[in-house]
Amino acid sequence: MAKPQEKVSFFERLKQIGQVFSFTAKQDKWFVPLVVAAVLIPVALTVVAALNLGLLWIPVGVLVTLLAVLIVLNLRSNTAMMNVAEGQPGAAASLMENMRGDWRVRPAASSTTQFDMVHVVIGRPGVILLAEGNPQRVKGLLGQERKRLSKVIGNAPLYDYVIGSEEGQLPVRKLRSTMLRLPRNLTGKDVNALDKRLGALMARPQMPKGAIPKNMRPSKGAFRQQRPR
Repeated sequence: MAKPQEKVSFFERLKQIGQVFSFTAKQDKWFVPLVVAAVLIPVALTVVAALNLGLLWIPVGVLVTLLAVLIVLNLRSNTAMMNVAEGQPGAAASLMENMRGDWRVRPAASSTTQFDMVHVVIGRPGVILLAEGNPQRVKGLLGQERKRLSKVIGNAPLYDYVIGSEEGQLPVRKLRSTMLRLPRNLTGKDVNALDKRLGALMARPQMPKGAIPKNMRPSKGAFRQQRPR
C-alpha cells in the first residue's frame, strides 16, 4: 500500500521557498533585478489604480505582485537548476524522478566504471532509455539494453536518447518538454504490467562494464580463506 503523502505546513513551505530563492539568487545574476521589477511594476500600477479608482484595487495589486514574484521565481529557478544539472552524472534520472506524472524510473540500469549509464524510464509513451556519458561508449550500452528489454516489453514503443549538448543529442534543459510531447501509447494498466515485467528482469543487478577499480578488488587472502580445507 502506498503511503499517504505527508502534508507540508505553511512555515515549512515558506522555508522551502526561501531555500529556492537563495539558490536561484546565487546561480542567476538576473534573478534579483527581475524580482525587483516584478514587485515595483505592479505596486506602481496599484497605487495609480487606488488613487483614481478606489482603495479596492489594493488587495488586487497585492495578489498580482505575489503572482508576478512566484512566476519569476519558478521560471528562473528552473533555468538555474538546469544549468547546474547539465553535465552532472545521473542528472537525467534525477529530473525524471521529479517530473509530474506516472514515470517509473530505474537509474543506471546499465552502467560502466567510467560513469557511462543508461536509465530506464517507463511511462504512458512506453519504455524510454536515457543514456549519459561518452557518446561512443553509451551507444554500445544502448544497444545491449534495447536487446535485453526487447524480450519482455512486447509491442510497447521503445525510445532512446543520448543526453548531451552535441548535435543529435538531447540537452538536459529540453528533457522535460521532450518527454511531455511523446504520444501516450499505453494505458495505466499497461504501464503497471510493463513495470512488473521489467522489475522481474532487473531484479538481478548487472555488474558495471569495464575494468574493476583496484580499491574494489578482493584481496588474494580472501580467495584463500574461501577454499575448503
